[in-house]
Amino acid sequence: MMKIGDTAPEFALESSVGPVRSADLHGQRYVLFFYPKDDTSGCTAEACGFRDNLAAFDAAGVRVFGVSILDAKSKLRFANKYGFNFPLLADVDHTLAERYGVWIEKSMYGKKYMGIQRSTFVVGADGCVEQAWEKVKPEGHAEEVLVWIRK
Repeated sequence: MMKIGDTAPEFALESSVGPVRSADLHGQRYVLFFYPKDDTSGCTAEACGFRDNLAAFDAAGVRVFGVSILDAKSKLRFANKYGFNFPLLADVDHTLAERYGVWIEKSMYGKKYMGIQRSTFVVGADGCVEQAWEKVKPEGHAEEVLVWIRK
């Protein structure tokens, strides 16, 4: 997993609002929150937390992006259903998740599979990771990130 001080990987991904490129974010702080799957209960709760606190992130000068697998059409449906006011990035081939070290082996009911570990990163204006959270609990996480950003 990416650590504090690591250079954030470059990316160019489709999203719920069109293409998003990290190159266009140079000089800006931003949050990338990785979530397992669109429109599931935990992922919805987490994304709604960021939606509900977006004005505070904006006031702090920090952009917010959600990242998971599934395509841009899925992201658009998810965003429209819940009124998400920030881009959801489609990491269809999980390349960005792999670069951040959050594409991991998981297990459910004894079956092993690969998936995203719910994790969040704050990337600084210098392009380096400022903070990282792994194995995130969805409820209240956006507020936790916001408290850290405001300190």
